[in-house]
Amino acid sequence: MRSSKSRSRNKSNRNRNNPGNIINRVFDSSGPEGKVRGTPQQIIDKYNQLTRDAFLSNDRVAGENFQQHAEHYTRLLGEAQREIDNRRQQADQQNRERQQREKDTRADRAEAQANTASDQSVPGEGVQPDLGQSPQPDIADAGDNGLVETPESKPRRQPSRARKPRKPARKDEATSTEAAPAPAPEATDPSGEAAE
Repeated sequence: MRSSKSRSRNKSNRNRNNPGNIINRVFDSSGPEGKVRGTPQQIIDKYNQLTRDAFLSNDRVAGENFQQHAEHYTRLLGEAQREIDNRRQQADQQNRERQQREKDTRADRAEAQANTASDQSVPGEGVQPDLGQSPQPDIADAGDNGLVETPESKPRRQPSRARKPRKPARKDEATSTEAAPAPAPEATDPSGEAAE
């Protein structure tokens, strides 16, 4: 079984890890005149009021005590606010860097598209090769720059004209070939010679 001291230590350590939550978190402050409960700003305001009351009643010791409690929560609140500001600045810096990277990639893409468009519009590249001959690669050009020709750099072929569909056979031709009588065998003489 855990002791209550270890539980309270773990709880207080856990709360210190997230400074952004301190600003809105509710604290129980054990001051000289009992507990003061509220957010850090509310506790600061309460201790400042108690400090003024103590100084007005000529109780300088209690006034200093309340003032020290208020300073503690002021430091706590200031530290949490600085931590939040640092996080916000880091997030803003990351957003600016991300936007700059996106802008650079868009510019690179636009430049690449402009380069491919200018490569495709070079005069003489749009000429269609004679379809009767097999295309021969230009060995001299390929050896000069060492680049491989990609499909994007090749000129696009224009689609050939579509063929007309075949006409269906007429009925009278189809029936005449099917119903045509078979040729009669040639008549032969009993002697074996063909009759003329």
